[in-house]
Amino acid sequence: MMNGNFDARLDTVPQDPGVYLMKDSSGCIIYVGKAKKLRNRLKSYFASGPIAHPKVRAMVSHVADFEYTVVGSESEALLLEANLIKRYQPKYNILLRDDKGYPYICITLNEQYPRVFKSFRVDEKMRKAGALYYGPYMNSDLYEVIKTIDNIFPLKRCRKVFPRDIGKERPCLNYHIGKCMAPCSGDVSAEDYQAMIRQIVSFFEGDYEGITEKLRIEMARASEELEFEKAAVYRDRLSAIANIRKNQHVFMEIRRDVDAIGIYSDAGETCVRKLEVREGRVVGSSTYFMTGTAEDAPDILKGFITQYYENAPRIPATVVVPSDILDEDSSSDLSSYLSELAGRRISIHVAQRGELRELSQLAMRNAREMMVRRILRGGGAGADPEAPVRYLEKLMGAPEGSIKRVESFDISNHGNDDICSGMVVFKGGKPDKQSYRLFKMKQVVTQDDFASMRETLSRRFAHNSSDGFDLPDLILADGGKGQLSAIAGIVRSMPGTENILLAGMVKNDRHRTAGIVFENGEQISLERKDLTDEEISLLRFLTAV
Repeated sequence: MMNGNFDARLDTVPQDPGVYLMKDSSGCIIYVGKAKKLRNRLKSYFASGPIAHPKVRAMVSHVADFEYTVVGSESEALLLEANLIKRYQPKYNILLRDDKGYPYICITLNEQYPRVFKSFRVDEKMRKAGALYYGPYMNSDLYEVIKTIDNIFPLKRCRKVFPRDIGKERPCLNYHIGKCMAPCSGDVSAEDYQAMIRQIVSFFEGDYEGITEKLRIEMARASEELEFEKAAVYRDRLSAIANIRKNQHVFMEIRRDVDAIGIYSDAGETCVRKLEVREGRVVGSSTYFMTGTAEDAPDILKGFITQYYENAPRIPATVVVPSDILDEDSSSDLSSYLSELAGRRISIHVAQRGELRELSQLAMRNAREMMVRRILRGGGAGADPEAPVRYLEKLMGAPEGSIKRVESFDISNHGNDDICSGMVVFKGGKPDKQSYRLFKMKQVVTQDDFASMRETLSRRFAHNSSDGFDLPDLILADGGKGQLSAIAGIVRSMPGTENILLAGMVKNDRHRTAGIVFENGEQISLERKDLTDEEISLLRFLTAV
C-alpha cells in the first residue's frame, strides 16, 4: 500500500490516545510511536507538505502499511510503546543497545556462590534469573570500581567453581592476608558468602553507612577476642570506604537519592550520561551512546528512560532531566511510567535552581566529556579508525592507503603573552601522542596568527625523520579558506612538500567543526541533517583532530 492511499483509512482512526506501528512492504515493523490523538499524529506523517526531519522522511518513505491500538490514557500508551519497542527493536526507534566498548559489572545473585565480574553485554537469561548488572562504565572507571571492591570486600579471586571445588585444595595466600573469605576451605557457608555479596550490592547502591557499621562491629569483636591481625584487616577496609567518601562530591544538604541525566550531541551521535546520587553523594554513573543529533534529544531522552529503568536494579525517587527537552505532558507520562515500574511515586524533575540544578549541570558536563573521549577513540568499539582517512583519500583523489600521517596545527595565546602552537599527529586514524609537539614562538612577539603559523611551519619543516619528524601526508588547518590559503603559501614555498595534501577544518560560530575545505576551493558542509555514514565518520575524525 502506498502512502498516498492512506487517506480513507486515516479518516476512520479515532482521536484517542494510543500506539501505532509502521510497517514496510515485507510486513516488518520499522517504527513504533505513541500519540495523544492517534488520527492527528498519523495524518501528520502522510500530509502533502514536506517533512523537515530527515529521519522521519526516511522512515515514511518505507511505510507500506500501519496499524494502531487504542488505550485508555497517555501513560498506558507510553507503557505499551516501550514494550513494543523492546519486542520488535524497530529500525527507526531510539534503541538502547549494548556497546561492547563499555563494559558492565555483573553480580550473579542467582548462583549459590555469587560471582562479581566484568561483562561486555547484558545476558537477558541471567538477568531474568536474578543477576544484577551495573554500568556500562568507561574502562578506566571500571578498573577503579573493581580495585575498590577488592580493597573492601574479601571476594574470591581465583577460578575455582563452587560448590564443585570446595575442599579440594588449601586456601591460597589471599585468605591468609585477609583478601578472601576462602569458601574453598569448606568453612564458609553459602549463606555467609551471600551476605558478603549483598554488602557489595549495597556498595553499588551507595549504602555506605550499613557497610561501615557492620565493619566496625566486626573490628570491635576481633579486638575483644585479641585477634588483632583480623581487626587490622577490618580497619583497612573502613579506611578504604572513608577514602571513597572523602573523594565523593557532596551535593545535597538533604540526604536523598537522585539520578541526574545529561545529554550531549556531536558528530551524528548523542551521549547519555546518568549520575547516581545516593544519600547526597555521587556514587556511580552509566554511559550510553545512541545515533542521533540534538534535534532527536526528546526521543533519545524518552527512549533512554523507558528502556533503561525497566531493568535497573533500583529507581530513585527523583530523576533529574535537562531543561528544554521534554514538554510537560511527556514528563508527566514518564513519571507515571516509572512510578508503575517502581511501585511508588517517582518524579521526573527539571531543576531550575539550587543543588539539583548544579547536579544537572554536572551531568551535562559529564555527557560532553564522555562524547569527547568517544570521538578521540574513533567512535564505537567496532568503528574502523582508518575509515575517515580512506574517505578523505577518495575526496582528495589520492591513492588508497597514501595518507598515513596527518598533522594539525593550532595557535594559542593570551593577548601578546605565551604565544605558542600545538602540533597534533594522527597515524592510522588514531592519535599518536608521542609525536605531539609544542612550539613556543621565538620571533613573533605580538598576536598575529598568520605570522605565528608561518614561524611554526618553518620550524617544523626544519626537522626530519632523523629527529622524530616524519613528513606528513596531510596537513589540516584549523580554519576555513583564509587560514588554508595562508598555510598553503608557507608549505608550498618549502622544498619537498609538493606531495603533501592540504585541507582546512571550517568552524561554525560556536567553534565546532562544520565542514572541510580543500586547496582547490571545494568545500563540504558537515552540518547537514542527512549526513552519510562516511561523512559522520569524517566529522568525528575532524572533531578529534
